[in-house]
Amino acid sequence: MQSLSQAEAAERAALMTVESYVVDLDLTVGDTVFRSTTTVRFGSAHPGATTFVELKPTRLIAARLNGTALEPGGLDGNQLALPGLAEANELVVEAEMAYSHSGEGLHRFVDPGDGEVYLYAMSFIDDAQRIFACFDQPDLKAPLTLSVIAPPDWLVAANGAPVGVDGDRRIFAPTLPLATYTVSLIAGPYHARRDEHDGIPLQIFCRRSLADDLDRDADEIFTVTKRCLDRFHELFQIRYPFGKYDQAFVPEFNPGAMENPGLVTLRDDYVFRSAVTEAEREQRATTIAHELAHMWFGNLVTMRWWDDLWLNESFAEYLGIRVTVEATVFAKAWTTFATRRKAWGYADDQRPFTHPVAPHHVPDAAQAMLNFDGISYAKGASVLRQLAAWLGDDAFFKGLRAYFAAHRFGNATLADLLDALSRASGRDLTAWADAWLRRAQVNTLRADVTVTRRDGAYKTVHIVQTAPCSHPILRPHRIGIGVYDGAVLRERLEVDLDPAVDGGRTPVPALAGQPVTDLLLLNDGDLTYAKIRLDDGSAAALPTTLPTLPEPLARAVVWGSVLDAVRDGDEPPAKLADLVIAAIPAETEAIIVDDVLTRGVDLLERYLSEGPAASALAQVDKACERLLASAPPGGSLQLVAARKLIALDRDVSRLQGWLAGTGLPGGLEIDAELRWQITYRLAALGAANAAQIDGELAADRTANGEQWAARCLAALPDPQSKERSWRIVTTDTTLSKRLVEAHAHGFWRPEQARLLESYVDRYFAEMPAAARLRTPWMAEGVARAAFPRYAVQAHTREAAAAVLDRDDLLPGLRKAIAGGDDDIARALAARSRW
Repeated sequence: MQSLSQAEAAERAALMTVESYVVDLDLTVGDTVFRSTTTVRFGSAHPGATTFVELKPTRLIAARLNGTALEPGGLDGNQLALPGLAEANELVVEAEMAYSHSGEGLHRFVDPGDGEVYLYAMSFIDDAQRIFACFDQPDLKAPLTLSVIAPPDWLVAANGAPVGVDGDRRIFAPTLPLATYTVSLIAGPYHARRDEHDGIPLQIFCRRSLADDLDRDADEIFTVTKRCLDRFHELFQIRYPFGKYDQAFVPEFNPGAMENPGLVTLRDDYVFRSAVTEAEREQRATTIAHELAHMWFGNLVTMRWWDDLWLNESFAEYLGIRVTVEATVFAKAWTTFATRRKAWGYADDQRPFTHPVAPHHVPDAAQAMLNFDGISYAKGASVLRQLAAWLGDDAFFKGLRAYFAAHRFGNATLADLLDALSRASGRDLTAWADAWLRRAQVNTLRADVTVTRRDGAYKTVHIVQTAPCSHPILRPHRIGIGVYDGAVLRERLEVDLDPAVDGGRTPVPALAGQPVTDLLLLNDGDLTYAKIRLDDGSAAALPTTLPTLPEPLARAVVWGSVLDAVRDGDEPPAKLADLVIAAIPAETEAIIVDDVLTRGVDLLERYLSEGPAASALAQVDKACERLLASAPPGGSLQLVAARKLIALDRDVSRLQGWLAGTGLPGGLEIDAELRWQITYRLAALGAANAAQIDGELAADRTANGEQWAARCLAALPDPQSKERSWRIVTTDTTLSKRLVEAHAHGFWRPEQARLLESYVDRYFAEMPAAARLRTPWMAEGVARAAFPRYAVQAHTREAAAAVLDRDDLLPGLRKAIAGGDDDIARALAARSRW
């Protein structure tokens, strides 16, 4: 299939305007295909010209342009030629389309619990053409009128409001102008809850098998939605424009959620069936807020092309976190952003495939897909947070309101946004945008301190900014500097770094003459996007100062600095292990524990050789035990401590006892999720077998249970199980993306290095062909999950280099291998140095 190029999109947008889509879908044809009939009305600026429409059918039944039949042979891949255009045109296309199992197009899912069938549409990024014939690019927006033939006992919902029923056909109202990538529907025996707020009808949906779980949390979901709606109305002074606001929690969904106007789809992992932490509830809230932000950034005003993806995702990420903090009970969301989301941004921004937040050119839709990463989301959001701090809220939101007013229901570019913000603030943002949006990579900020010998006071303090040689750009920053005496914040300074003035070495005269502090924390408050390195005195004091810092966000910034320094090879992994042992047992924020131990254990497993790694991980395991013993019963901290202990523990008898319900800490309940986590750990240790896994699945015959069982089977340390899972990862085209990825995630275990030696070469030999069996999104996800991340050896890099030297790799596979190779390179360098 051909990926639409930016040049083709620009040519087509200059030629034509789309007036309307009328789409009729028949979902009663069978289990593998559905019938799609599309009528498109559009104008042409140049009568007689030729263009094309996109569709990906299993069978093109008929196509008529202005009443004249088009030859089926005119369909070249996914492009149907439209010759001899008139000034006003009508295109009618009838086709059979395939249901998918990859979470793209019209996804079909059979609930393993009750056998019910559920459908949902995912049109992103260019998969609307897998559902109906369309001009599949973001700047050809048009109203869409949908009708759906479905079994009479099914619930059907779509972007537009339902307006009638004609037999088995459900009819929906015409929408406001939509980009094709946001067209959606759900169909099946979905369970529904309804509410209303400020004149806006609200609905939430899920599978029937999750009805009790959704009902338990419905009030919280509706409350978060209502409060975020109110806050967005206050900030933007433009009401939500798309009528109703439905949120459907759907199975086997690839991203966290998708911002379809009037019908947001979210992964149904957010319908919690077991105990979760407050951080997980917060993540659901920030996802709800993120998708609401898209109703303005992405739906009311849409980027013209994918080079301005940041106008959608960076703004939704920033505003989703901000509004969650300001409008809901989840007031610590910036701490989660600092620990988890920014770490994702920093990592991707230092990969070989780094790119600017707003690249000058994205050649086609396939390349655009690769830019949905930590740069477009977390870095972009961080940059916007910095911009809002620099301009001030008044000017920032005045500019955004002007932007909405100028481009309402249309499309816009970076230049359009900068113009609106510059006019509102009275500042020329050209240089700022060039440094922050047009240039890739991340800067590092260090405190350069001199101390007087006589009285132990600061003689000078400078903030030194550096950039990697490959991207030698210094940026302006507004940062906080926290001056901490033990657990006490002595003061917090705000400092502007302007390399155009000081060349990247900014003095802090306010600290001269002050007593040396225990911790001098750069970027206190986490306002900017930069790697932080502590001065020697502050770093040496961390084992005593970090556990007592009063603000979670400050602790998150410190941990981010430490983890990043180890990842870069600037600090020894053993130092990280020592700090975990000193500070984690005293930590009170579950998200910090979760993130530090997840990232820290991963670094220790890969950056230390087998013996030192085992010793360090045993000490981390003891730290988890201490935290578990002191954590309040039944709370988030206890649950995270238990999860991390399970993931690390080698005490098989304890794990088996917990599975049997004995020896449990007070307040800890072994529910379905914890049972699977214990079973997974036992499987990896060789203390569970396929029969036991089958028994767990029989007791939890759910979608989540099936995914866990797949992961557990892949983790079994025997050749037959490994070969079976490897065949699924590399050759199976029947299982869903979620199940294939579950096998991939469970396959590689650091305890099984010798058993898995032969699969390192097999990955590089077999993955190129495996990737071509699947859609690009699925291929990249599977390749990334299946990468031999624990094979830290020169041979792995040599094999990766040989594959990357090929010119026939799919872009997503190339990105997955390049990212994995970068991790191996860093681990080898750390092992060599330390």
